[in-house]
Amino acid sequence: MENIGFRIIPRSQYPDLELIAQFQNVVTPHLSDNMNRIFASCSQLRPYHSGKKLVGSALTVKTRPGDNLMIHKAIEMALPGEVIVVDGDGDLTNSLIGEIMTRLAEKQGVAGFVLNGAIRDSGAIASRDFPVYARGVTHRGPYKDGPGEINVPVSIGGMIVNPGDIIVGDEDGLVAIPVQYAGLLLDKARQTQQIEDGIIETLEQGGSINRDWIDQFLQQKGCSLDDEDARK
Repeated sequence: MENIGFRIIPRSQYPDLELIAQFQNVVTPHLSDNMNRIFASCSQLRPYHSGKKLVGSALTVKTRPGDNLMIHKAIEMALPGEVIVVDGDGDLTNSLIGEIMTRLAEKQGVAGFVLNGAIRDSGAIASRDFPVYARGVTHRGPYKDGPGEINVPVSIGGMIVNPGDIIVGDEDGLVAIPVQYAGLLLDKARQTQQIEDGIIETLEQGGSINRDWIDQFLQQKGCSLDDEDARK
């Protein structure tokens, strides 16, 4: 009989490491812009490691706040290239992981952690490049009682993550990409990069960019324009 709320769901898909690797050179702003800026976690989730980019396939965990029993299980069952994505309800009362768990996960081939909750041993985590994103820090340790679920949809600071989604994290934040849209978003993000590279190159060479759209848009909004003396 199903024990809803305390169970492990079998994987429905496995990490495509070749596909995942293609996101190493794509930044989160370009991915976010091409998903209309609504598929991202809240700004409170931030990186606590020394800067390495996070790219991998989501192994999701839903746990009771302050309890990491199912996170330990996720480390044991994780495949190389997976990101352990934990919904701890955003609670900061108790930490969910610390230095030892990050080292165990790294040894297992885990690509990193995303935690809608707290960590501890933040100094040790900050000294290493193993990716860890979290909502906060506390010295108070976790419990190991359960319940929890593995391989279920989770909410990470407003971002819905399904098992197998591609997670990309950098200094600007996190995005989750459904695998079925990965190729499309890769192409769109690369096009955005080319456009921005062209703008930057033009500016660096002393050229100018057409900015007429600003006044045109303001006029459409009914804004009264009286800035003739602004540059004199």
